[in-house]
Amino acid sequence: MVDRDECLKLLEGVRDGRVSPAEMLARLGSAPFDGYRDLGYAAVDHHRGIRQGAGEVIYGRGKTAERIAGIVREMARAGDGDIIITGLSAEKAGALADLPGFTYYPEARIGSAARTGREPAGHVVVVSGGTSDMPVAEEAAVTAELLGSRVTRVYDVGVAGLHRLLARLDTLLSARAVVAVAGMEGALASVVGGLVSCPVVAVPTSVGYGANFGGLSALLSMLNSCASGVTVVNIDNGFGAGYTANMINRIGLI
Repeated sequence: MVDRDECLKLLEGVRDGRVSPAEMLARLGSAPFDGYRDLGYAAVDHHRGIRQGAGEVIYGRGKTAERIAGIVREMARAGDGDIIITGLSAEKAGALADLPGFTYYPEARIGSAARTGREPAGHVVVVSGGTSDMPVAEEAAVTAELLGSRVTRVYDVGVAGLHRLLARLDTLLSARAVVAVAGMEGALASVVGGLVSCPVVAVPTSVGYGANFGGLSALLSMLNSCASGVTVVNIDNGFGAGYTANMINRIGLI
């Protein structure tokens, strides 16, 4: 895999004539294909951290604990740090407990391994409409934290009691990105979008009564938001929101 040190060696080789520019381009061009390993049940993408700034994330639903462990060990062997496993049940987490540095976040249903201990940077605020939205909000918050963002949680501040949200306005205004998580009619995202100057990532949840249609009503409300700067991820997709908020938060940060 072509990492930073390998790139520097290639550039040094070009400067002293040991490597031609064409050879360097060919080596860099083949890097994505060299950067994965086929385990038979998974093709582990070791190059993703170089391409996107964050390593491959393991989706735990539908995978056995044994296969998750195999992927984690392969990533750790290759030096991939800050490994994240989403959609991880408590039962599977128990089977993975012996992995080096493994930590389980039960409400978020996320596991992590091979933490690098980097300092959190910037500021992401995760807001939830109600307590029932917290599992999705926690998935967003823990994802952003594991990817390197400093996160503040502002929970149970939905529009049924708007004063609760306005009481935390200073926190909202200090964010570089906000994740707004809500079910029912999903109005929270529009309210937050009208208050802050940073991007808002809206997450509709499947919380609500029958006409909520499993989160579809909140999804459509958020997609139709009149507040500028609001973007929407899929129903209950806390991971996608946390990942996107982290990318926004870290723009311009060292």
